[in-house]
Amino acid sequence: QKNLVTSVYRTILRKKKLFIQAPTGVGKTIATLFPAVKAVGEGLGDKIFYLTAKTITRTVAWQAFETLREQALRMKVIVLTAKDKICFCEETNCNPDHCPYAKGHYDRVNDAVYELLTSSDELNREILEEQARKWKVCPYEMSLDLAVWVDGVICDYNYVFDPQVYLRRFFAEGVKGDYVFLIDEAHNLVERGREMYSAVLYKEDILRMKKLVKPYRKKLEKALERCNRLMLEWKRECETCRVLPSIGNFSLALLSVMGETENYLEELGDGELRKELLDFYFEVRSFLYISDLIDENYVIYTQHDEDGRFRVKLFCVNPAQNLQNCMDKGRSTVFFSATLLPVMYYRELLSGRSDDYAIYAQTPFAKEQKCLILGRDVSSRYTRRGPEEYGKIAEYIHAVVCSHTGNYMIFFPSYRMLDDILERYMELYGTDGVEILQQSPSMQEKEREDFLERFESENTGTLLGFCVMGGIFAEGIDLIGERLVGAVIVGTGLPQVSYEREILKQFYDRKKENGFDYAYRFPGMNKVLQAAGRVIRTQEDTGAILLLDERFRNSEYRPLFPV
Repeated sequence: QKNLVTSVYRTILRKKKLFIQAPTGVGKTIATLFPAVKAVGEGLGDKIFYLTAKTITRTVAWQAFETLREQALRMKVIVLTAKDKICFCEETNCNPDHCPYAKGHYDRVNDAVYELLTSSDELNREILEEQARKWKVCPYEMSLDLAVWVDGVICDYNYVFDPQVYLRRFFAEGVKGDYVFLIDEAHNLVERGREMYSAVLYKEDILRMKKLVKPYRKKLEKALERCNRLMLEWKRECETCRVLPSIGNFSLALLSVMGETENYLEELGDGELRKELLDFYFEVRSFLYISDLIDENYVIYTQHDEDGRFRVKLFCVNPAQNLQNCMDKGRSTVFFSATLLPVMYYRELLSGRSDDYAIYAQTPFAKEQKCLILGRDVSSRYTRRGPEEYGKIAEYIHAVVCSHTGNYMIFFPSYRMLDDILERYMELYGTDGVEILQQSPSMQEKEREDFLERFESENTGTLLGFCVMGGIFAEGIDLIGERLVGAVIVGTGLPQVSYEREILKQFYDRKKENGFDYAYRFPGMNKVLQAAGRVIRTQEDTGAILLLDERFRNSEYRPLFPV
């Protein structure tokens, strides 16, 4: 941990970037936060942005600040919550005629902000909501005003990187500061970056808007028809998926649509048509913004979706340059995660610079705490899937259950395979003496909480939680001690084959890289390591990890495991 602290401090001092691969239990959060606080205290930075992908990691960051406060730290810290989550109204509508908190907001917000800043250093969601109700102001807008005056901001990635929602008061064009970016669970930023810097439009949405405005606005209808015709040409030339060299005149047609839409919205009163047109306007604006970013890191393609809809997508294959442009608005960036292997993969996709620092922290746990078992006679390959293979996997799961009573999580590469193997397990062994929980793709927050609450250390029997890799229970959760005694991981976590994955593969093949690694193997192994990391969380934990797939012993996979 001392080595991590020193490395982070030196990185900030030298205005560089640092990649930290550190196993669970090292104390990554406090080891990155403490030197960042020290650096800001010494004038080496203006503000700390602690960036996360999930709510639970925001809680961990807040607790780390609390630990430092117990050691006499005086620093104002705020947790930013998304507008739709913190909004007091049933429907998020910021029109003062519809929202009592928006009406007169600017008359009262300065007093609300001043009172909070002079009375508290702790600005979490509960405190912000209480203050917003007291002064009858918008809690979201108040939190943004407060963020200007605090020393630390805990928030989602998109507040810094997303071109649609980033904090313009800090990161607008021409604006920058001595900000320190601490990026937690940084492995998530690869896919999130691709999403944030990609854009899509559907032909059906354009045609629908054309029909809606036809009786009212002929100029807008004609502009939409031009876009529709261009997409119709692409549709006729596309069998399933087709890569385009450019979008040609489509952007000019969309500019005309956007201009006519703006004119119509100025005249259009409230109602369902205005709401739908406004949503469509933002989609077009986003598409045009992304189209200006297109370079060698993008692939443009058209596709017929499974539901019959036709789309054109500006796909950001490598988000490094766009992310780097955002990080250039600050002083220094620290990426950290328990799964940043191989580092060169993440360095290429998150910064694109070969001179960035990188360190690997050794695990603090003894080898005796973990029993690692490899099942080499089974596989999750598509060619092997079926009742016979599922029976072998079910037999492994049952053997684990019989060996030691306790709580286990069984991780699968997909919901389909989860369902199939659970059904096979029930056929062979039933539920005698075992309680079974099953993750579903549509679980609400309360259902997730209930699922985790069943993993209690006081359970006297055996509990099996059937989950998916890369899902809500595969990372970011702490089931300490007897709450989780083992994990069974079925397969290498490879993403499902899709046109987009194949585009990724071909993109890196053309760059003389191993395209399969970039599109499938590296993302898959990240899911495996995250799932395995649920078992040993503290120096008192012990547990078993069972890896079920013959491919884990291959030379392509062995270097991807932590030492």
